[in-house]
Amino acid sequence: MSIRVVVADDQELVRTGLVMILDAQPDLEVVGQAADGPEALDLAARLRPDVLLVDIRMPGLDGVEVTRRLAGPGVADPLAVVVITTFDLDEYVLGALRAGARGFLLKDAGPQLLVQAIHAAAAGDALIAPAVTRRLLATFADRAPQPAVQPIDALTEREEEVLALVARGRTNAEIAAELFIGLSTVKTHIASLMAKLGARNRVEVAIWAYDTRRV
Repeated sequence: MSIRVVVADDQELVRTGLVMILDAQPDLEVVGQAADGPEALDLAARLRPDVLLVDIRMPGLDGVEVTRRLAGPGVADPLAVVVITTFDLDEYVLGALRAGARGFLLKDAGPQLLVQAIHAAAAGDALIAPAVTRRLLATFADRAPQPAVQPIDALTEREEEVLALVARGRTNAEIAAELFIGLSTVKTHIASLMAKLGARNRVEVAIWAYDTRRV
């Protein structure tokens, strides 16, 4: 079954290019296109795609606000959102991830990484462009630790290992390979981390790791 995608970008040329890349994949199908934030919200509500690919800067509502309304805290049935932008400013990255985005890419990331991010988001994983991940790590390394919710129960040694890899943007398959454990075991550890931290998704788990200086 194809992964259904809605593409939202106010630049027609960019939007057309993204659609061509995604439609060329045998298991991806672009089911809608939006030129601004309100249209993206409308299409997402009507079509309920598997993934929304949204630009950070758009008229009406920007990508962060669109993400917050579709995947943010309090959303009962959050949508998988991948944010794509020309701008790798820290406030955009953090704003998008805290709003619930499952991925953050720069527009020069290339078709392969774009497709990987769509697949990861649809599978419940999160993919952040490597260059953006490095910026995030540098940003968190330079700032004072932020107050963070303490886990309901103490994390196990294995959960700490999984936590660090999630925070570095690794997929479930990459974590399994690096720790020499099964994919189902990785999913169990991540589910346990989310429960202990009160996180709704793996991005919130990663942010908690940054805030507590686990990475």
